[in-house]
Amino acid sequence: MTQLRLARVRPASPATPGEQFFVANSAADFASDAGATWTVVDTPFPGSPANASSTPRPGWEPGDRVHQEGFEFLAPSVPANVLGMAHNTGSAGRELPPQAFHKAATSVIGPGDAIELATDAGHVDPEAELAIVIGRKVRGLTPDNARAAVLGFTIGNDVTSRDLQNSDELWISAKSQDTFTPVGPWIVTALDDADAAISIVHNGEALGAASSADLGWKVDEILVYLTSFMTLHPGDLVLTGFPAECAPIAPGDTVTCRVEGIGELTNPVKAAPWEGSAA
Repeated sequence: MTQLRLARVRPASPATPGEQFFVANSAADFASDAGATWTVVDTPFPGSPANASSTPRPGWEPGDRVHQEGFEFLAPSVPANVLGMAHNTGSAGRELPPQAFHKAATSVIGPGDAIELATDAGHVDPEAELAIVIGRKVRGLTPDNARAAVLGFTIGNDVTSRDLQNSDELWISAKSQDTFTPVGPWIVTALDDADAAISIVHNGEALGAASSADLGWKVDEILVYLTSFMTLHPGDLVLTGFPAECAPIAPGDTVTCRVEGIGELTNPVKAAPWEGSAA
C-alpha cells in the first residue's frame, strides 16, 4: 500500500477564517521540494460535515498543486471525540484492565498554536503520543477488522496538569482545558506503528525516548476496547499512551513532540490570555 501524508490546511492568501481544504503528498522525503508540494484532494472523512472541504476556489480545486509555503497546517481533523488510554505508559499497563479517558474536542489545536496555561494549572506536563485517526464510523470492532477503522496516524500531545489530575478523579480539568490537545501536523497512512520511536524536545533539549512497542495496550486492542462501548466517527482521535520522558512546561517554553515515521509537532507555551477577562 502506498504511504500518503494527508493534511487539513487553510490557504494563506487570501486568508479566510473557517476555510479548510485537504491535501495529500506521497513523497518519501518529507523535507524535499516534492515533499513540500501537495495535491488538493477531497475530504478523507466522508460523512463528517465538520470535516467537509470548503467550496473550491481558483488554485484550490481537487487536483491542483499547492506549495506548503502558501498554506497553514491545521489540526488534521475536527473530531467528535478525543480519547486517550489511561495507565498505558509501559508493559505494566497490561496488569490493569484497559481504561480510557475523554478529552474535550474543544481542547484540540494545530501545529504552531500556543498551549495556554492558567495560573491554577500547577505542574503541567506534555505527553508525546502516537495518535490514531479514525476514517469511518465504527462500532464493535474485532481483532480481525480493527485496522479497517484506521485512516492513519498523527502526533498528539496529551497536555496534562498533574496537580489537577491528582485532585480530579475524572481528569476532566487536568486534560480538557482549552489548548491541551495539540495535534498534527499531518496524517500518515500505512505507517508501521509497531515500533515507532516517541520523544519530546523541551526548549531545545531532547528528552529520553521510548517506542510504541513499549505500550502495554496496542492499537488494535485499543480500538476493540473503545468500540465495545461507543461508536467512533470519521475524524475522531485516539491517543495511545506516553512511554517516554517529559518535563514540566511553563509560559515562554517550546515543546516539540516527535513520532518516528510521522515527524514533529511543535507548539509554544504562553500564559492563558483569557484569565481575568469576561470572555
